[in-house]
Amino acid sequence: MRKKNKRSERVAALRAGYQNDLAQGVERFFEPRSTACPWCTSTLLRRRLRTTDHLQRKPGTFVLDQCDSCGHVFQNPRLNAAGLEFYYRDCYDGLGQATMARLASSPLATRLYRARARALLPHGRPALWLDVGTGQGHFCVTAQRVHPDTEFHGLDRGEGVESAEREGRIATAYRGSFTELSHRLTGRYDVVSMCHYLEHTPAPRTELAAAHRVLRAGGHLLIEVPDPQSLSARLLGRWWGPWLQPQHLHLLPMSNLCEALTERGFTVVAADRREPHVPTDLVSAAANLFKSVLPHEDLPWMPRKPGPLRRWSRRLLLLQNVPNLVALFAVDLLLSPLIRRTRLSNAYRVIARRN
Repeated sequence: MRKKNKRSERVAALRAGYQNDLAQGVERFFEPRSTACPWCTSTLLRRRLRTTDHLQRKPGTFVLDQCDSCGHVFQNPRLNAAGLEFYYRDCYDGLGQATMARLASSPLATRLYRARARALLPHGRPALWLDVGTGQGHFCVTAQRVHPDTEFHGLDRGEGVESAEREGRIATAYRGSFTELSHRLTGRYDVVSMCHYLEHTPAPRTELAAAHRVLRAGGHLLIEVPDPQSLSARLLGRWWGPWLQPQHLHLLPMSNLCEALTERGFTVVAADRREPHVPTDLVSAAANLFKSVLPHEDLPWMPRKPGPLRRWSRRLLLLQNVPNLVALFAVDLLLSPLIRRTRLSNAYRVIARRN
């Protein structure tokens, strides 16, 4: 009860600020719509989907376009700096920090982290490893067990990276933009990892250049991203979890990423669609659909606190449907060995060596 009251007080304290932001309209959070692909400059674009913010349920509508020339999928119109600040606020930090910490330290997440770390074993013994987009550093804790002689550093824009250093999950924290901080870190690292990070960035090619800059010659770059060519994305449509609007700005086909790495001065040494699959497609799609009709909880971007009737109807719907979500998660896990062997797999991994 004390935790619930504390959260209600935080929501109430934040409401005025959010309502002031929303009073000016959400249209100001977007750049002008692009008429050309940001990856290959082709003008052969088509709408892939139109959706909303399933994760936080903040107001706004978001469009993903696909380039018919190269297959690149991108948010169009894209969020500007003010929009990114608004939609990221209280998602990974603030009100959302505890939820994200639970997800990042779950048994499923730990298993995925271990697989990522083990993927580097055939490529030497790194002394220094930089995890970009580290969040609260939970991947580094698991990777340290796989690479006990490696020192792990973390970089992120959010405050979680600083708590990761304080709590010992990483040895050194860098808070800020990777592209800007990379100039201070030239040639320092044996490994740079970007796991479910690149799709969040406004300019993925610039991030690859920053990774090249901070790696030593012969060092390795590990990337994992959602796969926009996954058949699951087609089947589940706007409810597919990895679309994650509005946070995901660019979704790159594997061939585009490998080509960009080669152009940047890397050699691709491994590419895999099997192991990186995250077995949550059914449960995340069902959760997104369920949340679209579920009465909202007390959130500061909503104009007012929900009344007793909405609160009780929300609790009743949760009691009725949570067992169904648990069952779907079990199906996701059961099917994952088969899914990984097909194009239904929802993510891919690329490892590249700096020339």
